[in-house]
Order: sequence, then C-alpha cells, then structure tokens
Amino acid sequence: MTTSVSNVENSLVLTESAPPVASASSPEQRVFRIRHTLASRFAFLVICIAIVMSALAYGTVHYWALGLFNLGGLTILVLWVLDAWRLGDMRVSRNLLQVPLLGALALGLFQLLPLRTVAADGFGLVNSLSFDPYSTRLVLVQLATLLIYFAATLVFVDSPHRLRLLVRTIMIFGFFLAVFGMTQSFTSPTKVYWVRDLDQSTAFGPFINRHHFAGYMELTIAIPLGLLFSGGVDKDKRLLYVFVAGLMGIALIMTTSRGGIISLVAEIVFLVIVTAIWRTQNERQRSKSTRVKQVGMRVGLAAALFVGLFIGVIALGGEFSFSRLIDSVNTNDPTTGRAHFWAVTLDIIKAHPWVGTGLGAFGVVYTRYDTRNGFFRLEQAHNDYLQTLSDAGIVGGLLALSFVVLLFYLALKRARSKDDFRRGIALAALSGCFAVLVHSFFDFTLHTTSNALLFLVLAALATLNGRVEEPPRKRRRRKTEPHNRAH
Repeated sequence: MTTSVSNVENSLVLTESAPPVASASSPEQRVFRIRHTLASRFAFLVICIAIVMSALAYGTVHYWALGLFNLGGLTILVLWVLDAWRLGDMRVSRNLLQVPLLGALALGLFQLLPLRTVAADGFGLVNSLSFDPYSTRLVLVQLATLLIYFAATLVFVDSPHRLRLLVRTIMIFGFFLAVFGMTQSFTSPTKVYWVRDLDQSTAFGPFINRHHFAGYMELTIAIPLGLLFSGGVDKDKRLLYVFVAGLMGIALIMTTSRGGIISLVAEIVFLVIVTAIWRTQNERQRSKSTRVKQVGMRVGLAAALFVGLFIGVIALGGEFSFSRLIDSVNTNDPTTGRAHFWAVTLDIIKAHPWVGTGLGAFGVVYTRYDTRNGFFRLEQAHNDYLQTLSDAGIVGGLLALSFVVLLFYLALKRARSKDDFRRGIALAALSGCFAVLVHSFFDFTLHTTSNALLFLVLAALATLNGRVEEPPRKRRRRKTEPHNRAH
C-alpha cells in the first residue's frame, strides 16, 4: 500500500510496508511499521556521528569544527528531502519544544534590524538592535543548525530499535570519553590529545575547558543512572550499568568543577525523588511496606553511588583532586569573580530589558558596563540565565522558560509509558537536562556546541512519542473446539 501522513506525532503512521499487524477488535489498536528509506538510515547515522565527533573536535568551538558541524546539518536537510521524495510526503514533528527555538531564531533576526539610534549608546557605527551583529549572525547559524539536528532526531528516531541504538551510542561513547579524559589527566594534564598545550585554561579530555567536560559527563551519565533508578535494566546487567555510571562520575569529579559536582549531586537527588514518586503512584496496589522498601532501595542506591564515587576518586586521583577543589574555594573570592560578572550583567539587563543587546553580543557590551579597568574582555557571564536576559531580554527569557516548562511537562507525560525501557529513558534524559540546567547557574556549558547538541538530543529522547515504544504483547486466546461450543 502507499499511504503516509506528515504528522509524526501520531502513534499510527501509515507507510509503504508489509501488511500491518493489527488487532481485530478495533482499528485504533493497529500497529504499523514505518518504512525506513536509505536516506532515513543515513540521516540517523549522521546524528549519531555528530554526537561523537562534535565532542572529539574540542567540543566544536573552533571555526573549522563549526563548519563541519554545519555541513552535517546541511547533509541532514538533503537526506530529509530525499526521504520525503521517496515516501511521497515530508515527515515533520509537531513537538512543541521546537517552537521556542524557532522563536529564538526570529528574535535574533529582529535584533539585526537597524532600529537603534547610533548616538544613543555610542557603540561605533552599529545601528542594529544587536551591538555585535557579526556575533549575532554566527549565533543564528549555529542555532539553526542545532534546530535541524533536534528536529531530525524527533523525526528519524522513529522505532524502538533506533531508540535503543541511539541510547547505546551515547552511553558507550560517554564511557570511553571518561576513560580517555582520566588517562590524559594522569599522563598529560596540561595538554589536549597529548599535543596541544593550553596557557589560559585547564583542559580535560578533548575539551579545552574542564567545566564543559563535566557538563558533557552530566548528560551521558544520565542514561545509565536513569535506567538504574527507574528499573529499566535487567538484573544481569545492573552491575555493568553501575560500573559505567561510576566511571563517568569519577571522571566528572576529577575535573574539580564545583558546578559539575553540584549538578551531579542534584541529578542523583532528582532521580531518587522522581522515581520514588513515580513508583509509588504506579504501585498503589502493593502493600505499604513494599512501597517503602522500593523507596529505601533507591535511597540506598544513591548513597552507595556517593560512597563509590568518593572511594573511586581517592583511589584513582589520590588527594590531588580534593585538595585542588578545596584550594579553589579557600581564596579571597570563592566565586572566582562570578559575583562581579553577575553584578555587571544585571546592569546590562536593566539598561536593555526587552529584547537585550543581541545574541552573542555579551563580550562587546560587557566592557562598557564593567566597573573595573575593563582591560580583560569577558565573553560569557558564567550564568546562562543572566546572559539570556542580557542577550535576548525579557522576550528571550520567556522563550527559554517556555522551553524548560514544556520539556518537563512532555517528559513526565512520556514517563507514564507502559514500556519499561521507554519510561526509563524519558526519566534518564530529563535528569541529564536537569543537571545541565543546574550547572548553567554557574557556568556556560551550553555555549559549547557538543554540549548543546547532546542536551537537545536528550530533550528529544525525553519527549519522543509512542512510536519508539515496544508494542504490548497480547496473549493469544485458545480457539474453542466445535463440540465444546455446542455444549
């Protein structure tokens, strides 16, 4: 048959395929297989490759890496068109999380309009609403590419097999990235890939900034942790998942990123609370003692993880990791300058409250409002929430808030699935996004392209619809013999 629909949010998607496996009771219970074209397979492959290569290419912060990343987005668009041509219809997701991202693109384009009087602020000859239109254009290109990857993930991760394959890719890559990061920190702590020496930052693994490596680990460790806490792992594989998660956690702590460590603790606590509430609601038919036992097991698992991480860091990193962490706190300014950065950013927000100073324009605007000598140029505010208000104003803040609210609403809705693995992935991906949102109070990890990409991929995994769920197995009814029917 040749039938298709463009709304991939429908659980029943009709395509060219074998005859559907269906229940004879009602048409709504039919389950149809989505046809995977060759273009669709390559698009899914590009997404998986982008997750890996964007992290290995120094987090994709250099122009050459950004060029390759954008080329991957363009490749996905071409494959998407070929897939639509082959199926006879363009598949587009109606996931509401895409709306705030589109709104951010529209806001950035609006900021490029020449609607500001030059003499009013004295920023050279720039008359656009953005005080740094060049940086705003770069941010718009990067944001558009990220939106392509995000929308493609929502469309092309359209089966339980692809969901499991993508989840395994993230978890396995995160494990080997943690091993690589720790190995490099032992053998060559001041260099990236044992070759490139850095003077103004502390690297870890392939990332130039150790805080960004910690942010990446927060996202990858969410997969094994979320599946463990939600009960989505078979008993014979639980020790393996604990080992994988433990190694990622040790690598994160060895970065000595205080924001990363706080976010990891918040991530584990979040999983304990959410899974305890969810398990209690779904096990009301069980006795009270059984429900209390289930909650106790999750609290015990969290405590065991904390103890294991502490012992692992001591065994692998010695006292160096903790002494370095303590030394960073015992200074004249424990905020390492962030308090001053945030105060200046608040002054910028007060001066430009509605649409901000322009996406990516913070580095140019900061020097004008800095109350110190202004000799050093600060590129980021070290608080993504304040910088969002500074760059995009109240309008951008509302778009960011709507994204977060929709993410939690849709993810918790998907967590009600009867498919254990799908339910576990929804909670796991949500916990990873939650950890990065906590980390964003102290750092700017989402300004690294690889971290932003993985964050959006997890947001997609948390909110994917029922197409990625295993169909419920139904028991076959035994046919009654004719002579029995007569009786």
